[in-house]
Amino acid sequence: MLNTKVWLVPALLGGMLAGCGGSDSDHHGGDPAAEAESFHYVEGTIAQARAALGAGELTCEELVQGYLDRIQAYDRQGPSLQSVIAVNPYALDQARDLDERYAMDGFQGPLHCVTVLLKDNFDTFDMPTTAGGLALETSQPPDDAFSVARLRDAGAIIIGKANLDEYAFGFRGSSSVGGQVRNAYDPSKGPGGSSSGTGSSIAASFAMVGTGSDTGGSIRVPSSLHGLVGIRPSLRLISQDGIVPLAHWQDTGGPMCRTVEDCALTLGAMVGYDPGTSSGQRFRFDHDADLMASPFEYQLATLAPSSYTKYLDSAALKGARIGVVRDLFGDGQGENAEVQRVIEVALDRMRAAGATVEDVTIPDLSTVLSDYRSVSRYEFKTNLTEYLASWPSTTDGHPRSFDEVYQSGGYEERNAGTFAFYDSAGTDLENNADYLKNINERPDYVRQRFLAALENIDASGRSAGEPYDVLLYPSVLSLAPDVGGSPSAGSNNRLSPFSGFPALSMPAGMADTDPALPVGMEMLAREFDEGTLIKLAYAYQELAKPRQAPTFTPELEEQPVSAVTSLIH
Repeated sequence: MLNTKVWLVPALLGGMLAGCGGSDSDHHGGDPAAEAESFHYVEGTIAQARAALGAGELTCEELVQGYLDRIQAYDRQGPSLQSVIAVNPYALDQARDLDERYAMDGFQGPLHCVTVLLKDNFDTFDMPTTAGGLALETSQPPDDAFSVARLRDAGAIIIGKANLDEYAFGFRGSSSVGGQVRNAYDPSKGPGGSSSGTGSSIAASFAMVGTGSDTGGSIRVPSSLHGLVGIRPSLRLISQDGIVPLAHWQDTGGPMCRTVEDCALTLGAMVGYDPGTSSGQRFRFDHDADLMASPFEYQLATLAPSSYTKYLDSAALKGARIGVVRDLFGDGQGENAEVQRVIEVALDRMRAAGATVEDVTIPDLSTVLSDYRSVSRYEFKTNLTEYLASWPSTTDGHPRSFDEVYQSGGYEERNAGTFAFYDSAGTDLENNADYLKNINERPDYVRQRFLAALENIDASGRSAGEPYDVLLYPSVLSLAPDVGGSPSAGSNNRLSPFSGFPALSMPAGMADTDPALPVGMEMLAREFDEGTLIKLAYAYQELAKPRQAPTFTPELEEQPVSAVTSLIH
């Protein structure tokens, strides 16, 4: 029996489809012809929803209700994906408010009425933040995470919280609050993690976009297994305020979406300067560096653009230079052979589109992957206590330290050993030689070698040719595992967190399986060069159309909007 707390607004049995004639002047990317068709919830994009709203064929309230219908129909019934922990009880009220403001002043931002499912380690003022653990079931933060507030300011509606691998510990994708998430493409398969619920729910079109957090692959692994675009941005680009930490030195939030253009819009809303002391936005990639002191310092350090949609260039593969890291492709055995086959097809398509695709070697890669490790084992104990102690427990009674959570037993039995390990590893850090090596030595060592590969510098320090725009390798070495298992991620997930460089996972194509399962490929770029990742990913998306919708969560039966509206009111 699942220990879940799910607030479900009473939903209709039928989904709503509404025509959306015309186009929107604020449209970014996508096929304009597609926008003249009826809006469909399955695979529906931000631009398509905006066009429907702008044409008066759909209200925000109706749009939100349609996604609630899908959650009702498929998350605890049908394929029972168990991807959503909580639905926001105020979502329809917020939608009605947006409708009223739209009637007076038009669209209320670039994400007007965009439905967002947050991984349930992002704080919201109107829903508890459980991190998937029963110990935090009643934990009600006083305000939104900084990035969540930014999403709302852009007009988004937080429709609910997504399930996750408890406390973001791993790739299995289950929690004591929400149970075991199932893969949207095949419910007998696992979802990856730790942003498992976001991966499954966004693949199943339970919302337009979602958020994940990534310490060592937790955005990119579930994105790979669900055919999504998942962006782990450069460290310090997005504030860590209000995100339950695993390791501040490696943590970051980021978007998970069905299309590159939707991720570009969502990322643009999430970034920004946060003056708070828990932001993690240091002026340099240095554990002891001062926090950025002003919006000017933030802009100087990050060069964040006013909008990432300016990088949506369908011709960007022509002249692009892509370095393929063969050392990260796996052994070619079993499922890995199919992963490699799909990515080879993708590389051939890139070449045909005018990209230079060459094999590249990262200097001392074996040393990078063997001598350094994730610092989550060291930082979780202290970081969780800092987070839990950041607001009083007088009203919600939440535990205020790692020790209280650990002693409560409010987590899955399988994680008892993990808590014990983190308890012992997270003490006396100032004298822990391995921890100090990873926060002081690792950044320069790793970044220099990754930059050498990107700059195409050989072992003697000489140029071996023109620099590469990105490095490319499989996001995950295997296909989705059986439910309850973890995918084979290899060490590929470490490159971005060890360097602080941004990485984007996107579908390369579909495996020859029944049902077809997505295969993801990951691109790594220079620090704060998210624009290049978006540009190349968009060009490949438009060229290959690699994403296919899962078949277990089809469009709900059509119902006239007039009938829907009468039931709502």
